[in-house]
Amino acid sequence: MIKTFHNQKFLWPVLLAIWLITSQKISAQSRLDLYISEGLESNQSIHQQNFMLEKSIYALGEAKSLFKPNVSFSTTYTKADGGRTIDIPVGDMLNNVYSTLNQLTGTNAFPQLQNRSEQLNPDNFYDAKFRISQPILNAEISYNKKIKSRQIDLQKTEVQLYKRELVKEIKTSYYNYLKAVNAEKIYLSYRKLVLEGERVNKKLFDNGKINRTAVIRSKNEVSKIDASIVTAQKTKESAQFYFNFLLNRPLSDSISVDEITTLPEQDLSLMDNVSAREELSKLKIAKGINEDLTGLAKSYLIPKIGASMDLGSQAFDWKFNKQSRYYLLGVSLQWDLFASGKNTNRIKQAVAEQHAIESQAGYVEQQLLTELRVRQANMLSAIAQYQAAQSQLITSQTYYKDVALMYKEGMAIYIELLDAQNQWVDSQLQANIALFDTWISYSAIERAAASFNIQK
Repeated sequence: MIKTFHNQKFLWPVLLAIWLITSQKISAQSRLDLYISEGLESNQSIHQQNFMLEKSIYALGEAKSLFKPNVSFSTTYTKADGGRTIDIPVGDMLNNVYSTLNQLTGTNAFPQLQNRSEQLNPDNFYDAKFRISQPILNAEISYNKKIKSRQIDLQKTEVQLYKRELVKEIKTSYYNYLKAVNAEKIYLSYRKLVLEGERVNKKLFDNGKINRTAVIRSKNEVSKIDASIVTAQKTKESAQFYFNFLLNRPLSDSISVDEITTLPEQDLSLMDNVSAREELSKLKIAKGINEDLTGLAKSYLIPKIGASMDLGSQAFDWKFNKQSRYYLLGVSLQWDLFASGKNTNRIKQAVAEQHAIESQAGYVEQQLLTELRVRQANMLSAIAQYQAAQSQLITSQTYYKDVALMYKEGMAIYIELLDAQNQWVDSQLQANIALFDTWISYSAIERAAASFNIQK
């Protein structure tokens, strides 16, 4: 029973430690993910690209509307005087007849008429109408709709491209900030060590056990580490400013950080192709757009057929009655038969552009694959540097402990102790740099392989 109790007493601290380590990793991951989400929501460049996407969607709506009927209203009013006239000899034609009729009837029922001269330009005349037009067959409209639809896909891909680059920049700046924070901590910890060394050396000098050189060197080390701390703080501040800039936050906002002490756990072999890169998707969409442009250039071979109807009223003196109202229904056909080679040259341009895009796609794919290979090589190099830094850290720490013990026993001089301290601090700084360089290299691989999952 006592043995079980002791085992439980031992088990609870272990479980607690495991829980703390796990929660720290989850917290660190969730914080970075939250920062990435915040950056994707607030970054101004992403907003600009979303506005361009919105514009493309409206352009597609405009292209679709060309298939639907169009109703317009127009009116004209004409006030005229002078100009050409037409002579109507009414008197010459009818006066003799009217005179004969008056003699036969013995009355003056048929008056004498004057010849008329009418103005050809309509005076005080209006024409108001509604025109309804509907395309029946128009290949240009169909290809225009296809092109606008592909342009939306192209803009969506452009937005994803900006997001992916932003994710990489946020991760890189986050790790650079952590690197600077840890460097500052290392320098502050070392400062306590050199201050303690200065205190001990003063005491030993006062007791006549060491010479003045050790005291002077101790003061110099304090000044030196103070300057290094200021540099580290400024580096941290610069990293903080850039990180907040990416998230569109006030530059001085604080950044929540967690300790990262291990290398990325993902298998690099899983990221061995570039098929998910947005650059290749853009070229594929561009090829489709060019195919539609080729079809658009060839659309002159298909006649255009449309229908229209006018519903209106036209009359003099603003009259509106049964006689003034009218309708006019028509069907139109347009077929371009000859254009002096304009359409042929346009087709050849589109075909040449299509060949250029196909050639570019192969080159870009090889370029992106080369980038991925270089990023992977950089990652392996960073891991090797990290492992070497860890080995050096252990060695320098052991060396410092041994020299510090020898110095206390009077078996080593202060210069040896100072050299051991500097080696230990330098190895800590190098280990810190190597650790976060691996994470930065991994972020670069994620970008090169487009493996980070970005919500569309």
